[in-house]
Amino acid sequence: MKNTKGLALGILVLLAVILGLVGVSNIFKKSTKVTTIYGAVGGGKENLLEDEEFLKILKKYKINVVNDSWSNGQLVVKDVVRENGNKYDFIFFSDQRFYDYYKTPATGEEADRYTVQKGSLTLNTPVVIYSWDEVTDALIKENIVTEKNGVYYITDMEKLLNYILEGKSWKDIGLETLYGKINIDSTDPVTSSPGATYYGLVASIMAGGTLTDENIDEILPKLKEFYKKSGYMNNTPADLFQLYLKTGMGAKPMIVDYEKSIIDFANASPEEYAKLKDRIRILYPTPTIWNSHCIATLSDSGNIYYDVFEDSKVQKLAWSKYGFRTGITGGNYNVSDVPVAGIPQSIDSTVSSLKMNYYNQMIDYLKN
Repeated sequence: MKNTKGLALGILVLLAVILGLVGVSNIFKKSTKVTTIYGAVGGGKENLLEDEEFLKILKKYKINVVNDSWSNGQLVVKDVVRENGNKYDFIFFSDQRFYDYYKTPATGEEADRYTVQKGSLTLNTPVVIYSWDEVTDALIKENIVTEKNGVYYITDMEKLLNYILEGKSWKDIGLETLYGKINIDSTDPVTSSPGATYYGLVASIMAGGTLTDENIDEILPKLKEFYKKSGYMNNTPADLFQLYLKTGMGAKPMIVDYEKSIIDFANASPEEYAKLKDRIRILYPTPTIWNSHCIATLSDSGNIYYDVFEDSKVQKLAWSKYGFRTGITGGNYNVSDVPVAGIPQSIDSTVSSLKMNYYNQMIDYLKN
């Protein structure tokens, strides 16, 4: 009898152990399950989103992300769906104006919008002017550029814009080796989102800081004259930045681009950067304007992706390797983390991103 009871007790204990092991196994399987989520993503941040360290961090959040490339214009006029007809978990805009516009009701033939659960200006980089040591020295003598604590600021943007409108030459400001008129090369605002952002800044400066319904009709003819004097334009900022680096001061005395470009270049090509760093000058317009890459989540899974960019490791990677500022201004990054000198800890003088209707008016006017 005792043996029977002992055997029964042993079987019960064995069953409990087996059930316990099965339970632990199921919990483990559940905890390591990776969810695949899908995003409609604008350009300009591909290197960060494909970075090995970033992908490892995604695993910590138990998500695998599939990024489909979209143009910003498509994101606000078409139904944002995958090839199989299902909606995306998030949209990652490359320009704040499209993000802001997506949150307004659809008009005309535009597709209906999906409800945005979470959203923010996630990755930020200011518009800067890249130039060279000799050009910068000449602009300092003209009281257009001011150096402060190793950072170069264009403290009289209006004067510089007027020099271009007046057709002043480089020789007029003492640069005898440079030919032609003073100019700042940019991408075409009619076909390029970065170019449109820059022209939005120029329009705001011409308007005294803010473009409004009352002053836009007065500003547009002046802006178009500036556009005409700018001559041939590239369509992509990456091409323009490469031309600036490869052809030097003679061909590209000044170009418009983003602050992130020089940090990305210095990290990706340290030997090439070392050859040029003593001559390159980063000029910060005062005011300048932010280029902001904005996440809009459309599902609970998309919300997890949103949270990834609150991770301090992601924010440090985005800044130190790719030049994207994150979090509050002057907050979640340190200029000592990047291999480039002449970068300020905070950007204190900016104008707001223009509303979509102002950009549309500006682009239509320039195009016509």
